[in-house]
Amino acid sequence: MAKEVSAMIKLQVRGGAANPSPPVGPALGAKGVNIMEFCKQFNARTQEKQGKLCPVVITVYVDKSFDFVVKNPPVPVQLLEAAKLKSGSAIPNRTKVGKVNWDQVKAIAEDKMSDLNCFTLESAMSMVAGTARSMGITVTGQKPN
Repeated sequence: MAKEVSAMIKLQVRGGAANPSPPVGPALGAKGVNIMEFCKQFNARTQEKQGKLCPVVITVYVDKSFDFVVKNPPVPVQLLEAAKLKSGSAIPNRTKVGKVNWDQVKAIAEDKMSDLNCFTLESAMSMVAGTARSMGITVTGQKPN
């Protein structure tokens, strides 16, 4: 028989760096979850994503046990990393701050494919390119067909 779900908590935590301080501590403590147990498991599971921002969805059950799913870093974070920038443009339609090529867009789309709301790689690439445009990052080159 399946466990009864008490709550779903969504957080964004740096890979390998979860600790009981905010936002992790207060969010889990309010639901009665063992915070240190979550931190140990999360840090062990995200060793290869050290320092990257990782969205995590924590399912808390009635008996105070939990499961969690770690997702890939958000597209804007990956775009900033690919373009070697600290932040996007304050005025994206006028001020362009960086460039990425279609190969980088394709790599990001393949990485995020499981989290995006699309069925084909082409549509995922269009979504990533749209995010880049809204951040003031220019996509260079010819779009592959």
